[in-house]
Amino acid sequence: MNISSINPTQTKSWKALEQHFNAIKEVEMSALFSKDLDRAQRFTIKWEDFYVDYSKNRITEETMQLLLNLADELKLKEAISSYFSGEPINHTEKRAVLHTALRANATDTVCVKGKNVIPEINEVKEKIKNFTHCIVSGNQKGFSGKAFTDIVNIGVGGSDLGPAMVVDSLRFYKNHLKTHFISNIDGDHISETLAQLNPETTLFIIVSKTFTTQETLANANTVKEWFLKAGTQKDIEKHFVAVSSNIKKVTTFGIHEDNIFAIWNWVGGRFSLWSAVGLTISLSLGFSNFESLLKGANKMDTHFKTEDFKTNIPVVLALLSVWYNNFFKSETEAVIAYSQYLNKLTSYLQQGIMESNGKSVDRNGLPVDYQTGTIVWGEPGTNSQHAFFQLIHQGTKLIPVDFIGFAESLFGNQSHHDKLISNYVAQTEALLHGKKREDVINDLISKKVTQDTIDRILPFKVFEGNKPTNSIFINKLTPESLGELLAMYEHKIFVQGIIWNIYSYDQYGVELGKQLANTILSEINEEKTSVHDASTRNLLAHYKSLK
Repeated sequence: MNISSINPTQTKSWKALEQHFNAIKEVEMSALFSKDLDRAQRFTIKWEDFYVDYSKNRITEETMQLLLNLADELKLKEAISSYFSGEPINHTEKRAVLHTALRANATDTVCVKGKNVIPEINEVKEKIKNFTHCIVSGNQKGFSGKAFTDIVNIGVGGSDLGPAMVVDSLRFYKNHLKTHFISNIDGDHISETLAQLNPETTLFIIVSKTFTTQETLANANTVKEWFLKAGTQKDIEKHFVAVSSNIKKVTTFGIHEDNIFAIWNWVGGRFSLWSAVGLTISLSLGFSNFESLLKGANKMDTHFKTEDFKTNIPVVLALLSVWYNNFFKSETEAVIAYSQYLNKLTSYLQQGIMESNGKSVDRNGLPVDYQTGTIVWGEPGTNSQHAFFQLIHQGTKLIPVDFIGFAESLFGNQSHHDKLISNYVAQTEALLHGKKREDVINDLISKKVTQDTIDRILPFKVFEGNKPTNSIFINKLTPESLGELLAMYEHKIFVQGIIWNIYSYDQYGVELGKQLANTILSEINEEKTSVHDASTRNLLAHYKSLK
């Protein structure tokens, strides 16, 4: 495996970055722009329909060169080769990490343990295509002979967040089928969803690689009981399909083997929307749009794999994130999309970023003594401007922000879109320059405010500025451009993991709570008690007393 295990803080490049940081940590970005009239052009990457301006960062050309040196010293290029070639870079679970193969070209060759997996992927894609056509056209009907009107995705984590985010983000392109998502084990949520549905015209997609996930199976069995009040056991074959690798458990549930869509163990859950987990996407948007989503991701894969690091979008964004996380000690970063369509994007990115790189042990199994994963958060603009931007502008924390915007509106309301984009651009400018003391004074004087009032409110109206932002400006929100955007963040995750010397593709941290939940559930149902701390005992006793 060509992924090295090097403590980044012990490298020459890291030590050089520490010295450089101490020299420029107080630098004013406004001054850098004044000194260098070409700065914006120098720190902008134009690729396809992306325009990525990262000039509003606390960096110089020396900063970027030192960060690029770090990537080289930590053998990022070799790691990327391993990533795409099917080597088992998910070392702890001895698996390849090949969500990129799911969107590869049909004629490509990608091998896992010496076997080209592309033919299998193409076979599943063809099955998705044919099934989508049968359902969307109305040729395949429910048990009573009626065409399907509703699709319900039953999954949790990556089996829910990815499809739900894409369907919501691309609802402009949706067909006539109504799409619903059941993920939370909360019985109230599933009851609310089922109340909207007709069992005769609803198709259920159960998404679970192992078909053992507690939340998914509990919800699937509840849905099955509801369905059987109208249909028969035999009718399940017409209304239930599964995305899983566990054929035995799926068929025992009652789903016909022909209605099982394969998924492989080298597909991580949080990167699985590109696989048959995207069946709901295909059904909701049509297969051609699902294919365009894959095409866009593949374009970004090629860019990441082949582009020089200096103009490589995921590499640059990842290195900037490391710069703030590890040198400025910024623990969070915000993602603000100026499109209501991307309302679920941050929730999706939270899983991908925080589950992947939320690690405190390095690739040697040793505790790290430096910060790894960042906390990611955000909401769409302009709503977020009226919510938490106060903290970003005038708070005590340094919070780098990715601003995502689209040059073209989908419905063509130019007046509204001009207002939206004016806010998008203005916020990055405001965070850059702030509002200095003398500017506030001149502004108040021009408004004929008394000196007493000026003296009283002046400190509260000063904006420090010098807040870092990246502007990711895309021509238009389409299935293809969304695919490019999502793959961009996936590769940023990968680069960060390489720099921090951690394994990004296991997630043992989600297991302990699940194990304890099973123990506690048996105690609730069987009136027995295990050894717990006093707080846990009291919580259980309180819950049982109210049942």
